[in-house]
Amino acid sequence: MAALNGWWDDYFWGALVIFQVFFCSLGFMIIFGLLGAIAKLSANKLAHKVANAYTVAFRGTPEILVILLMYFGSAIFLTAVAQLFNPEVKFVDIPPFWAGTIAISLIVGSYATETFRGAFLGVNPGSIEAAKALGMSDIQTFVYIRIPEMWRIALPPFGNHMLSLIKDTALISIIGLNETMFVAKQAITVTGKPFTMYIVVGAIYLGFSTVVTLSVMGLEKFGERTTAGVK
Repeated sequence: MAALNGWWDDYFWGALVIFQVFFCSLGFMIIFGLLGAIAKLSANKLAHKVANAYTVAFRGTPEILVILLMYFGSAIFLTAVAQLFNPEVKFVDIPPFWAGTIAISLIVGSYATETFRGAFLGVNPGSIEAAKALGMSDIQTFVYIRIPEMWRIALPPFGNHMLSLIKDTALISIIGLNETMFVAKQAITVTGKPFTMYIVVGAIYLGFSTVVTLSVMGLEKFGERTTAGVK
């Protein structure tokens, strides 16, 4: 453990970066997943085709490649746009944090799209009919009936998506994000102790994954009590 002296604070800040990436990407993932699911269930043929293209592209492309394309592709795009207004601009990019966050949320969001789509299809038609009978609008029915029932159905597989987000944060180190994997690589060059450094990384990710798993289990139990009418 002597090899870890002087690196604990770096691992702490790296773990904090994982925490930040996870919660930001979780929000984006839910948005991408819901939009994709709604588009797939839409009667609009264009929206349906766009959603299909999204899920096929991001589910069929290696995750690390998506991150690299997002980081370097966004830099090329932003530089080209900036040069339209100021030809003297040489290079513009977005921080690795946001490039990586958006990339992994798009990746996992493509899987969440199918989860949400299936969950929407599993909503009890009787609940929707009852809402219409009570005079609720389509938006009210969606917010107060479809979303809550869909969420209870989608929660178990959604927990797996959350675990995927946690683990995928490790890939963002390839574009220079200073999270735990990046810290470990730096520590290895100094200490020459790869096993020790990667064990610490593994313990950190295991801790995050355990918290996510327990949280999902708690939400599932809460959903079951709510469904059964237990307060």
